[in-house]
Amino acid sequence: MDASTSGTPTIQHHSIPDQPIAPIVAPPVTTFQRQIRHCFGDSKPGEFPLAANPSIVLHVLTACNLDAQDLAKLEATCSFFRQPANFAPDHELSIAELAALDMCQERAIFKPMTEEERQNLKQRCGGSWKLVLRFLLAGETCFRREKSQAIAGPGHSIAVTSKGVVYSFGSNSSGQLGHGHTEEDWRPRPIRSLQEIRIIQAAAGAGRTMLISDAGKVYAFGKDSFGEIEYGVQGSKLVTTPQLVESLKDIFVVQAAIGNFFTAVLSREGRVYTFSWGNDGKLGHSTEPNDVEPHPLLGPLENIPVVQIAAGYCYLLCLACEPDGRMSVYSVGCGLGGKLGHGSRTDEKYPRRIEQFQNLNLQPMVVAAGAWHAAVVGRDGRVCTWGWGRYGCLGHGNEECESVPKVVEALRNVKAVHVATGDYTTFVVSDDGDVFSFGCGESASLGHSIFADGQGNRHANVLSPELVTSLKQMNERVVQISLTNSIYWNAHTFALTESGKLYAFGAGDKGQLGVELVNNQTERGNPERVDIDLS
Repeated sequence: MDASTSGTPTIQHHSIPDQPIAPIVAPPVTTFQRQIRHCFGDSKPGEFPLAANPSIVLHVLTACNLDAQDLAKLEATCSFFRQPANFAPDHELSIAELAALDMCQERAIFKPMTEEERQNLKQRCGGSWKLVLRFLLAGETCFRREKSQAIAGPGHSIAVTSKGVVYSFGSNSSGQLGHGHTEEDWRPRPIRSLQEIRIIQAAAGAGRTMLISDAGKVYAFGKDSFGEIEYGVQGSKLVTTPQLVESLKDIFVVQAAIGNFFTAVLSREGRVYTFSWGNDGKLGHSTEPNDVEPHPLLGPLENIPVVQIAAGYCYLLCLACEPDGRMSVYSVGCGLGGKLGHGSRTDEKYPRRIEQFQNLNLQPMVVAAGAWHAAVVGRDGRVCTWGWGRYGCLGHGNEECESVPKVVEALRNVKAVHVATGDYTTFVVSDDGDVFSFGCGESASLGHSIFADGQGNRHANVLSPELVTSLKQMNERVVQISLTNSIYWNAHTFALTESGKLYAFGAGDKGQLGVELVNNQTERGNPERVDIDLS
């Protein structure tokens, strides 16, 4: 088929005469003076191009919510960030310091402080607002300050909503539920007498409860003694409704931790105070078993701010901010089982820093104290455990004791953000909301299947971390785990999700799960939703 028959127009060809091709001649090269160019334009190296309007830079730094480490790096790499910015309230402060101060002023605990209190905190943290910011942010990271939380105490439970409303349920033989009577109750009920008070943190011990308000006040109820009833040290009266702890009225408290034979509180400035340690081993001070006056923890931590405390069986752990910018853990008390982390089983009368974290190049961010073992989550997501390894509660695949912190290798592919420890049990929460547990399988408190194995064992111990599939199936991101930390009670466990839902499993014989058990049941093997909205 040719072009005429196909309908395609005929292409006309034109004759183009051949022309000589002129040679391409390069123009003469002009010689330029070599100039030094860099990313800051015409400024000198180390200067910053927005220096003409530093308020813009300050706004950006504050809005980005940088942490203290980031601000310090800016100062180290550019002179603009470390020179005096000539801004109020302190014209000598650098842009980085001003940004840190602005971010401190957004923290709920910092806002009500007077100027004198702020300056005292600054000096205690090392003389820098960046270090104050590090201190405040670390405190928010390691426990759910100003957020909802659930506490699985020995036989009873406490739940705090994000608005500061407190629910309690379970055993109430000492009035530890705070409802004005001593009858146990499996239904979560709000504590009516606290209606006008916003609670931000709770602690539960054997027969007693402590609550902390956003104003730093401490309310306690239950046994009026700090001794254990099992050892015959029972108070002269029971307190069945929350009562202000008068001895702490001059201390702004942000956290409480109840251990065996003692209670510790942490002040807003990072100071630790303890009540009663008993006659055999003094916790950094001398006191009697029933002493209810707070005593400051003596020793190295007198001048180092603490951001979190955790209490176990006769020992205390403190997460502290060192003046050089490092985070560290101090331990004090009974060293049985190696739970103090110093490579021995020796008791420590005064707080002593655990040096192994420096050897591991690990920055501790969250600390947990079980009855006989302890755990830490590092900034990089690694988990360390140490102490008595019975039932596999250390997660190292055996039941050996570890007298210094040891990384849980089975979690090397998991970035952890939270850890909780109990009586020979441990839970780890990853950054994507997955939950792993290991240790003693009694009371179904690990959350794994309770079907009998080939030998008829319904509650097998778990020596290495295992994913809690029953929580994974909830399709909810878990943000907090709380479990019973007492050698005298069967354990139960709470899992709190990002949306404010609360799930419970484990022992429920006293109603501590917040769900009704029927047909003579004493425990719940699979997580069940508790009828409280904590969001």
